[in-house]
Amino acid sequence: MKVIDILNKSDKAVFSFELVPPLKGGDINKIYEAIEPLIALAPPFINITFHRDELEYRELPDGTIKKVTVTKRPGTVALAAAIMRRYNVDMVPHIVCGGATRHKIENELIDLNFLDIENIMALRGDPIPGQRFFSPEEDGHKYSCELVEQIYRMNHGQYLDDTLTDSVPTNFCIGVAGYPEKHYEAPNQACDIENLKRKVDAGANYIVTQMFFDNSKFFRFVEKCRAQGITVPIVPGLKPISTLKHLEMLPRTFSIDIPQELVKEIRSCKNNKEINQVGIEWCVTQSKDLIAHGVPAVHYYTMGKSENIQEIVKQVF
Repeated sequence: MKVIDILNKSDKAVFSFELVPPLKGGDINKIYEAIEPLIALAPPFINITFHRDELEYRELPDGTIKKVTVTKRPGTVALAAAIMRRYNVDMVPHIVCGGATRHKIENELIDLNFLDIENIMALRGDPIPGQRFFSPEEDGHKYSCELVEQIYRMNHGQYLDDTLTDSVPTNFCIGVAGYPEKHYEAPNQACDIENLKRKVDAGANYIVTQMFFDNSKFFRFVEKCRAQGITVPIVPGLKPISTLKHLEMLPRTFSIDIPQELVKEIRSCKNNKEINQVGIEWCVTQSKDLIAHGVPAVHYYTMGKSENIQEIVKQVF
């Protein structure tokens, strides 16, 4: 089932969560073990992140330095198909512009279509480590709205090879990212929402936001989106804080603020076990408030950990 249909047809808020593929050489059974308690709570769809290749400089035995391409977390498409087959749940694999040509993306979309996966999260992706700015591949997409356009065209039977005849349209529901505190590259929030409007106008069906810890910022963001004519569903994304390191890592990595009240609570904890509980309680409060304000769903970022998400979902849904 398409995510947009799930969001529009459900008579109450639903939850979804995001998985990270295991590192290369990792065991898929550990993914199954981590998500089975969440599967038991009946999420209607699950996202699978995609991680582009990275460049590393490695020192060889003779002392020379060699630049190598490293794939750290392969298997997004295969993992999505495996989980969908095993648990009969709709999957939303991520497709990113970074590191891919338009033809590579088209072939990935064809594979997903053959697997009867109907949902896509279309993202630009971040610069690879060592790059200050995002750089697209030659014949790749610079902006996520261009990726959305490519998927939308395929949904209308328009492939890159315009000599094809009787080409079969794909049937993807397209999700995109929104930023309640603006994307870190945008000069201001107004420009950022204009960029989001371009993605919706290009064919996006719904929006999932970056994590945030202050619901008032989400509500203002939604108001501004609606004022700009963005009418598609907007799903809030949440991440419970679970360790002291998150106070530094999350703002630095995702360009977000953490409310002072939450910072004080975390710093008063004696250990990460207490911090994890504070994070759960804060996220439960956020979730209940968002649902009370009519959001169609709440999306949780697990970042490889599911125990705290399980507790939150049990208390909220």
